[in-house]
Amino acid sequence: MLEAAGFDVEHGVDGTVQVVGDSRVADRLTALGYRPRKFDAVYKPVVPGGASDIGVQTFYGGYRTAAEHDRRLTDVAAAFPALTQVYDIGDSWRKTRGQGGHDIKAICITRKQAGDCALSPNSAKPRFAVIAQVHARELATGELAWRWIDHVTRGYGTDAEVTSILDTTELWVVPVVNPDGVDIVASGGNQPLMQRKNANNTGASCSAPGYGIDLNRNSTFKWGGAGTSRCGETYQGTAAGSEPETRAVEAWFKQLFPDQRGPGDTEPAPVTTRGVMITIHSYGNLIMPPWGWTWNANPNASQLAALGRKMAAFNGYTVVAEGDTTGTTDDFTYGNLGIASYTFEIGSGSGSCGGFFPQYSCVDSLFWPRNKGAFLTAAKAARAPYAS
Repeated sequence: MLEAAGFDVEHGVDGTVQVVGDSRVADRLTALGYRPRKFDAVYKPVVPGGASDIGVQTFYGGYRTAAEHDRRLTDVAAAFPALTQVYDIGDSWRKTRGQGGHDIKAICITRKQAGDCALSPNSAKPRFAVIAQVHARELATGELAWRWIDHVTRGYGTDAEVTSILDTTELWVVPVVNPDGVDIVASGGNQPLMQRKNANNTGASCSAPGYGIDLNRNSTFKWGGAGTSRCGETYQGTAAGSEPETRAVEAWFKQLFPDQRGPGDTEPAPVTTRGVMITIHSYGNLIMPPWGWTWNANPNASQLAALGRKMAAFNGYTVVAEGDTTGTTDDFTYGNLGIASYTFEIGSGSGSCGGFFPQYSCVDSLFWPRNKGAFLTAAKAARAPYAS
């Protein structure tokens, strides 16, 4: 299996497989009998004025640094106190080691009434959660989370659909799960580094962007079977939930959602289950429900596919189960808690709006217009995602 061998495998168009790497990776694939071909360049033309280091607010044409994402959360909370509540849900790896780093921040957005936005699974309102930049180099994902935050906070009271959602539902967002990784990416300025993983360099002989742990292979549900090479892009870590970012996000999910599914792999979440979760990644133009750890269908497969198709009606993505990706976030939220969970793989693999580093303008010209309706659909489904 390519991923277990440490290759950086991405979902391609129409079920094809894309492996990210340089000529040395191509040589390894050739030695294994594959016939790799160049598919696309890493970097796209950049709007002038991008940052050359992380001491500024943006880089690569406008993408926000981790520090700027943090500042924006503070600003939004100050501007919309009746709608928002910000939480520090944990620390990045570098912060746990006294090497700088960041707090990992979550924002709750709703028309706040008594008891709303509490870190308790016994919420009066259903909840829809979005997380982004689990993989640091997937630049557009954090920006897409921000467009969602801006749309619902600014739209309350003027947009009837948004107002109805915020009156009845809690929206939770973590714009950047992997802020240390974003620091590494942003340090390249207009040539951002290809850092996928977090910044854990314990015992590593890899150079950037090779070191770190893949946070989307480190979750505690069905961990194991992903990359075991320390410098591989899908390195799963030394143990399930070994990374502070993983532990922070999993603890946060448990605070938001009750356990609504039995312990058996074949036990479905009941029709009364509440909650939807989307983790945004790049790329592939896909909406992927669990399972990732097996190609066998999950016990709510038909219901998850039905909601997936409703979201795909807006963005045009293909709805297909993941398979072959152990230790993923959405397997954790569905497998442990029963939440209707999805990975969105935004963008194609090539072109100016494709790959990991699309032009910044693509966020507003393509990604947000296509996904706004999908997010609104997910939010409205949070009350009973398996009922329709």
